[in-house]
Amino acid sequence: MSGSADGLGDFGLWVYLSRTPLLWLTVTLLAYVAADRISAALGRHPLANTVLIAVALAAGMLAATATPYRTYFEGAQFVHFLIGPATVALALPLYRNRRTVWRAILPMGAALLVGALAAMVSALLIGRAFGIPGTVLAALAPKSVTAGVAMGIAEGLGGDPALAAVLVLITGAIGAVTVTPLMNALGLRDMRARGFAAGLAAHGLGTARAFHVNHVAGTFAGIALALNALVTAILAPIVLRALL
Repeated sequence: MSGSADGLGDFGLWVYLSRTPLLWLTVTLLAYVAADRISAALGRHPLANTVLIAVALAAGMLAATATPYRTYFEGAQFVHFLIGPATVALALPLYRNRRTVWRAILPMGAALLVGALAAMVSALLIGRAFGIPGTVLAALAPKSVTAGVAMGIAEGLGGDPALAAVLVLITGAIGAVTVTPLMNALGLRDMRARGFAAGLAAHGLGTARAFHVNHVAGTFAGIALALNALVTAILAPIVLRALL
């Protein structure tokens, strides 16, 4: 009887959650917790990226229950809302390390400008070579910026914010997986440079990976992420107009 009562209780909880946005918020959070445990169990291997695993788990749940994305987002939007405050909070490592940043302002500024332009121009030229329409290119331009900022930039350029978010995720996932092996292959040992490159090219996912490798690298990745958001917001309209 006790097992039966527990089963009914679990079923009642499922029925309650399925009728509210809380279900998909719960699924999102549980998927991330599970993904983090899996990543930790695999020694934080570059391929065991927490966000990628969480996306796969959540997508599997949506596919298994035939749930439309719109229904899912009714719950997940609460997490999505936090992207804004999280992006603003990226100013903290910049402020805390302002003296270090100021001492290296010229090389960091040069790397920031070249990196931001390379990320945009290379993607846009490849896209244009394949005949991709302008609205898609507008969503592609801010692919190396954190999602909250990229969606705003894409919308301002006439692109689809949702598509921009997907392209940001793909860019970050590729960067987070490849950054450590690539830096090792290049023989780059300076954690400041490694972190700055990761944050500049692969935004939040690259920054999270940098923190797993080294605290200094993570700090400089966060600085690059914050600065790149500002620079890309200024340069994206100019670059897109020049190339279209």
